[in-house]
Amino acid sequence: MGWNNPPVPWKDLARALSGGTPPGDHGDSPAWGRKREAYRRPADIPPPRSDLEAGPRVAYAELHCHSNFSFLDGASHPEELVEEAARLRLDAIALTDHDGMYGVVRFAEAAKELGVATVFGTELSFGLSGPQNGVADPEGEHLLLLARGSDGYRSLCRAITTGQLRGHADEKEERAEKGRPIYDLSAVAEEVAGQCAVLTGCRKGSVRSALVREGPDAAFAELRRLVDLFGQTQVYVELIDHGQPLDSTHNDLLAEMARELKLPTVATTAAHYARPERGRLADALAAIRARRSIDDLEGWLPGDAAAFLRSGNEMAEVFQRYPGAVQRSALLGM
Repeated sequence: MGWNNPPVPWKDLARALSGGTPPGDHGDSPAWGRKREAYRRPADIPPPRSDLEAGPRVAYAELHCHSNFSFLDGASHPEELVEEAARLRLDAIALTDHDGMYGVVRFAEAAKELGVATVFGTELSFGLSGPQNGVADPEGEHLLLLARGSDGYRSLCRAITTGQLRGHADEKEERAEKGRPIYDLSAVAEEVAGQCAVLTGCRKGSVRSALVREGPDAAFAELRRLVDLFGQTQVYVELIDHGQPLDSTHNDLLAEMARELKLPTVATTAAHYARPERGRLADALAAIRARRSIDDLEGWLPGDAAAFLRSGNEMAEVFQRYPGAVQRSALLGM
């Protein structure tokens, strides 16, 4: 040690000299050369059993699911989502966080230990004018993509990387703006051609948002555009029901469009947390993202905590008007 050392607090210096955890590391950072502990099965989740032993169930895979790696949007850890999928005996579960694959390692480790099949995907954000912090209702349109095998995963990662690197480049300062990826839809379609399934998505998806803004004709045109870009065999019309007043009306219109274009429908929960009790946390996260109190955000928050994982039997009850939509998700998740 000399006289010109940087001002390091004694507790940090003592920790470093004793070989302890480096300052700033919370046990989940590979940058320090340390590894997280291996995932361990929770005591309340028994080993997988056959349907004959566990009782009848409806085949179902959750194909639209956000973890807390969708920052200030998802309210459950990837491991929590996999654990709930195991409890519900889902055929598979997808992780579709916004604009990245941040949680897939933890997701895959838990799924391997619990014997849950996985699907890797993402929800890309188009048309962002800037990062969405401080915005009550984030702008832009979403596109949900699911990788088909390892080639699909690689192509999806390339598409994400391209969009993230383009970012928002200030022409004068030539700097990228974090939190604002820029994707070209045609380039994304070309990158993932034949390697990824496309779901029409939630209310922020281009088809549903066109339906709300301009009506069925505009939504149909948008759905046809996705088919032209990604291919007839790659596009699936997503049905979501959170118990909101227009959910059934919108699902009926979307199912009719799917029939006309000979496209399959799939049911999802568009899950943002594992269990209903996480709904209050999801509301708090939305308020933090919007930089408002929960009271001020009331008009933008859902009236009920409905974006949680459900079993195949529960989904079949909700979507009984759309035969095959629930079971088809399990086939897509294989």
